[in-house]
Amino acid sequence: MEAADYEVLSVREQLFHNCVRKCIISVLLFATLYILCHIFLTRFNRPAEFTTVDDEDATVNKTALELCTFTLAVALGAVLLLPFSIISNEVLLSLPQNYYIQWLNGSLIHGLWNLIFLFPNLFLIFLMPFAYFFTESEGFAGSRKGVLGRVYETVVMLILLTLLVLGIMWVASAIVDNNKASRESLYDFWEYYLPYLYSCISFLGVLLLLVCTPLGLAHMFSVTGKLLVKPRLLEDLEEQLNCSHLLHGVLALQTQRVLLEKRWTASAWQWNLGYPLAMLCLLVLMGLSVLLVAIHILELLIDETAMPRGIQESSLGQVSFSKLGSFGAIIQVVLIFYLMMSSVVGFYSSPLFWSLRPRWHDTAMTQKIGNCVCLLVLSSALPVFSRTLGLTRFDLLSDFGHFNWLGNFYIIFLYNAAFAGLTTLCLVKTLTAAVRAELIRAFGLDRLPLPVSSFPRASRKNQHQ
Repeated sequence: MEAADYEVLSVREQLFHNCVRKCIISVLLFATLYILCHIFLTRFNRPAEFTTVDDEDATVNKTALELCTFTLAVALGAVLLLPFSIISNEVLLSLPQNYYIQWLNGSLIHGLWNLIFLFPNLFLIFLMPFAYFFTESEGFAGSRKGVLGRVYETVVMLILLTLLVLGIMWVASAIVDNNKASRESLYDFWEYYLPYLYSCISFLGVLLLLVCTPLGLAHMFSVTGKLLVKPRLLEDLEEQLNCSHLLHGVLALQTQRVLLEKRWTASAWQWNLGYPLAMLCLLVLMGLSVLLVAIHILELLIDETAMPRGIQESSLGQVSFSKLGSFGAIIQVVLIFYLMMSSVVGFYSSPLFWSLRPRWHDTAMTQKIGNCVCLLVLSSALPVFSRTLGLTRFDLLSDFGHFNWLGNFYIIFLYNAAFAGLTTLCLVKTLTAAVRAELIRAFGLDRLPLPVSSFPRASRKNQHQ
């Protein structure tokens, strides 16, 4: 065998090994997410749904639970996708020739982006509707009882739903893009209509994030503000501790007094340091978010490359996607997680979705399906949301950056302006005078010769002691 044949064989072996390694890593990552989501979802199960005498209902519920677990795992993977890509790029920049991170390459990152784009299409359009119809089905009239009869009814309902949605997409695409030739083949269904449908779902998710994120920010500030202004736990402990001092002769009461003193110390630490730091962290993260969005609005006006629609797929490990290097990349990751957490809090705080809030060991299967679908819509829109707001310069890989509306300047500009305005309004409304005064008092700034006397001081019980 000649040297050229050895080189060709070596290249083929390398490609084969890279492909196998990418598949193994992807499977391991998804298996880990699946196990974590399964443990989490089982905490909300109704015991009666899985221990029922009817084996048919138990089988249906177990099948629906597995589909919900897969969906939640995909949603969690979508949340981790962009932060994992940003961190991977910085690691490759810092250690370009390290042998132990050769598995972390552009092929793996691109493969994960392709999977995250494919799976939401599959779950939102087919599997989650199947899970819902499966739990609600009873079999056709006159058919034999059993799981198979439910499967037949579910498949028929899913086919009818698919035809309805496909018809709506065909009409919508004809209205929006009437210059294109008619699309009638099955290939067009896979290559055009499904991505178009997912583009609409992604746009809906981005709009939902626009509403839920400022609402979640306001809710997080209000909860922390209540803890700052009126610490109920601290007041109760003070009363109990005073009572235990009056009755210190009994051994049991002495033990109780020691425990109360320990809890008093912990609560005092939270009052003086924990709560103010939590409020300041939330304030700093919100301020950074608004600042980055404001800078991105200015970039949109002067630079076309600031648009979120990917122009070219840059290679990983070539250049940092933050002007501050690794430190800026860490800030980007923290802000992405912070905004996603705020959006989830705002989603469950909204009156429209209040009924979907899961309850511990008391959540119906249809309610779990609705939660998983909503979380998948929010999480799959997170990369587009982060890139649209300019929180990161990391290009949207796979088909995420090919949505038509990402190239519309007016949509992107108005979206950034709306987010900055809603978040600023949230900041102004939630930071009330009482919260600001409590922060000043907690850090001892009220003792300084500063004009802070106009702020009201929070009253505390038994302050003379």
